[in-house]
Amino acid sequence: MHIGKDIELAAQKLKDGGIVAIPTETVYGLAANALNPDAVLKIYEAKNRPTFDPLIVHVANLEYIQKYVTEIPDLVFQLAEKLCPGPLTFLLPKKEIIPDLVTSGLPKVGIRIPNHTLTLELLQKIDFPLAAPSANPFGYISPTNANHVADQLLQKVDYILDGGESKIGLESTIISIEKDEIIIHRLGGISIEELSFYAKTKLEIKQHSNPLSPGQLDSHYAPKKKLILVDFEDELEINTDTFYILFQKNIPKLSPKNQFILSHVGDVNEAAQKLFKALRIADKSNSQKIIAQKVPEIGIGRAINDRLKRAAH
Repeated sequence: MHIGKDIELAAQKLKDGGIVAIPTETVYGLAANALNPDAVLKIYEAKNRPTFDPLIVHVANLEYIQKYVTEIPDLVFQLAEKLCPGPLTFLLPKKEIIPDLVTSGLPKVGIRIPNHTLTLELLQKIDFPLAAPSANPFGYISPTNANHVADQLLQKVDYILDGGESKIGLESTIISIEKDEIIIHRLGGISIEELSFYAKTKLEIKQHSNPLSPGQLDSHYAPKKKLILVDFEDELEINTDTFYILFQKNIPKLSPKNQFILSHVGDVNEAAQKLFKALRIADKSNSQKIIAQKVPEIGIGRAINDRLKRAAH
């Protein structure tokens, strides 16, 4: 049995050096013992992921973060108290116990506390952290349920821990702290507004394609079909050979089979939860190409547009 809710079995597979797909509030991760380079290598092989793209380490609580990094700025403690467990990854200087393979030889490790009951329980049953990028072939659409993982990686993983649909549907926000300033390396499940609310300090976005942290390659999260990104306000040309991913309003003249509405009520959080599902449906459709609307640049909407830009690159 490859899919189930057996936490004991998942823990044993990981202790044996295997790889297990785990549910989180963001997307499903492909997990292995982060302290075992041989196990971590299996992640790269299963995903066909280049080893220059670093992985995020998952732990059960803030105490465990202190075991694997050399220093934690006060601002990290402040944010962790308010926003963790949750979709927030801290980029911190790593201890030698974290293999260079996890960080692609970089001196900092991305580390977070996932907000999912099953995975937190799993982390309590093992005595090591989990390296876990998204559980999908490298560069493809991230999975938000167990079936998405099974569709593409079933024969490459030892077990898929089924925790239902991911509640957020976008990867975590990645930040570092430099001189009491928050540097955002990847937009994600925690919005700029939330960070600003809990930390009265300067924020700066430094996203780039040189992967100092995960998810920074120009082309990422991409369907196999050509994806064209349009502004929310643009008037759409209707073609029957095109699949449309729309933010709020449908196209009355177009078949429901050729369009997906991310949120009928215009909620960017609902849109985020459905984004990768929409991309998968579009990619499996009979359409020749995909047109996706940007969403309003508010809250998590910025992270949605970031994913769409990379998918369209």
